Amino acid sequence: MKITILDDYQNIIKSLDCFQLLKNQNVNILHITEKDPEKLAVLIGNSEIIVLTRERTEISNQLLQHLPHLKLISQTGKISNHLDLQACTENKVLVAEGVGSPIAPAELTWALLMNTVRRIPQAVEGMKNGNWQMNIGNTIHGKIIGIWGYGKIGQKIAQYAKVFGAKVLVWGSESSRNKAIEDGFEAAKSKDDFFKTADIISLHLRLNENTWYIVKEEDLMNMKEGSVFINTARAELVQKNALLNVLKSGKNISAGVDVYEDEPIYDKNFELLHMKNVICTPHLGYVAKEGYELYFGKAFENVINYINDNPTNIANPEVLKTEFNPTKR
Repeated sequence: MKITILDDYQNIIKSLDCFQLLKNQNVNILHITEKDPEKLAVLIGNSEIIVLTRERTEISNQLLQHLPHLKLISQTGKISNHLDLQACTENKVLVAEGVGSPIAPAELTWALLMNTVRRIPQAVEGMKNGNWQMNIGNTIHGKIIGIWGYGKIGQKIAQYAKVFGAKVLVWGSESSRNKAIEDGFEAAKSKDDFFKTADIISLHLRLNENTWYIVKEEDLMNMKEGSVFINTARAELVQKNALLNVLKSGKNISAGVDVYEDEPIYDKNFELLHMKNVICTPHLGYVAKEGYELYFGKAFENVINYINDNPTNIANPEVLKTEFNPTKR
């Protein structure tokens, strides 16, 4: 079967150990991101299977209409709102869901947090330009780290904070707050209290219809002077332009950002890149070799199982129950 793997920015997928699972297949790998559905459909061609690199490409009904040969979409990681599962079902395309891991995202979050708080990139850049100790950062010890969303990643961040001698303040759903209290941490009394109290705020929410633009401009304006805002979760959790507006207002906060509404970003003039109190990373949260082996390994395994007439981890099994049999098409 012809298989197309999308969005291999780094040209790394062929070097993964797990790629050997596809060694006898006809595999095409796209190294650029094409946003236009019609142009993307041309690149995918008559592929019967596509493998997604996380959420880099939107799978819409418009795209699916141009892919009559498509039988299976194999997702690396978990399905999110980049993929219209109902449209896939209506177009009789199976979707195989992958696995996720909190390890790489949590480690990246902590690294970004540390770099933002201690202002390490600015110091490194200053030294390259002949400046010595041009700025001063802060320590983590003794600070209040606010975590919004106490899932697997948020829980790891809380433990990192504990090791560094910081106090943890959790905001989120009632179950999240209760879990945090059970684990020996403190829950904020309200969202307002959360933003006004924490020295460092890190977002760890899933993006859905209830969390889209959940962080408002006024929330960021309520942050303490000299505080830090970290977002390695989803850009759309923050109201459009809210962070930029607050930073440009003169509000004394710093930010560490790993996610953006329109990715990838190749524009050297992207505004956040030129702010001295902002550190930007190119969506590295899940980008680690171990994570790629895990994500793509499971996605390729789902592909091979499908080819062998044994579909696994299917998110829309109702397609299999119709008279239409995708494995025999």
